[in-house]
Amino acid sequence: MTTKLTFSKGIIKLNNAEQSASEIAEKLRNDIFYVLKRRGAIIGISGGIDSSVTLALAVKALGPDKVIGIMMPENDSSPDSKILALELAGKFNIKTIEENLTSALSGFGCYTRRDEAVKSVISDFNPLKDKFKIEIKQNVSNMKLPPIFYVTVYFANGAIESKMLPTKAYLQIVAASNFKQRSRMSMLYYHAEANHYAVIGTPNKHEVQQGFFVKYGDGGADVMPIGHLYKTQVYELARHLGVPEEIIKRTPTTDTYTAEQTQEDFFYQLPFETMDLIWHGWENGYTAEQIGNVLGYTADEVLNIFTSFERKVRTTEYLRLSPIHFHQTDMSTGLSY
Repeated sequence: MTTKLTFSKGIIKLNNAEQSASEIAEKLRNDIFYVLKRRGAIIGISGGIDSSVTLALAVKALGPDKVIGIMMPENDSSPDSKILALELAGKFNIKTIEENLTSALSGFGCYTRRDEAVKSVISDFNPLKDKFKIEIKQNVSNMKLPPIFYVTVYFANGAIESKMLPTKAYLQIVAASNFKQRSRMSMLYYHAEANHYAVIGTPNKHEVQQGFFVKYGDGGADVMPIGHLYKTQVYELARHLGVPEEIIKRTPTTDTYTAEQTQEDFFYQLPFETMDLIWHGWENGYTAEQIGNVLGYTADEVLNIFTSFERKVRTTEYLRLSPIHFHQTDMSTGLSY
């Protein structure tokens, strides 16, 4: 893949967007037709930049007649997601299918379990009227410390209340919310199997390496064609491939909780342009001083961010592990089959 980066004046770019897009498309075509031996591609689309670029690459690889976009709204989805997903599908001339997951998620107890945990921290929360989100309130000065999560409730009367989340409530909210991603994966595989197609995953480099995905949810796919790309590169390919401008301009969100929430609020703690540069510097041996001079941070602040990266990679390794299979040579007999 042609993904060599430059580190200068705060900019990360692909060497050649057309060459990169063509290489990804060629590999994707080979993976689907000859490795996976499937007839086409299924992609969940939501009007987000990552899924939009993935869809555009799949169309480049396979043609529009072999790509199906699945829209999967649920009770908390933004109406903009469907509007933008349809605009994307129209631009690339693909078939779409809408599957509303609200009833399935209600059956799993997704909303009830989640709201119960929120109420255990902010007792006046009324899920029928109020909105909420989870966020991290730390900045670069204390990113070397483990993140502290808060739940923030936006009451219907205009009041706002934010409290630190105890571990039990945090884990319950996340576990319940993860039903959303896992339900989407199940629906994608239904359509993939019904059409003898492959499921194409949409996580980018940061989501994969920092663990910003749900195991067997948005982390469940047959192939992930943009898992090596920085967010900056994803945007570069979006412009090159002709993704609608409304999608490119849209702020990346989780579209998970009832209140609006950016990915920066919930997980990354940094704007993606800054995070791309610091991650690139970190994994390519640049010093904290060199990175700080480009971005206007002190060396200590950059080292704090390095510590945060290291912790996220370490603590989310479980998400990237495949199932552990036992082999006969692992057993005490020493025999091998």
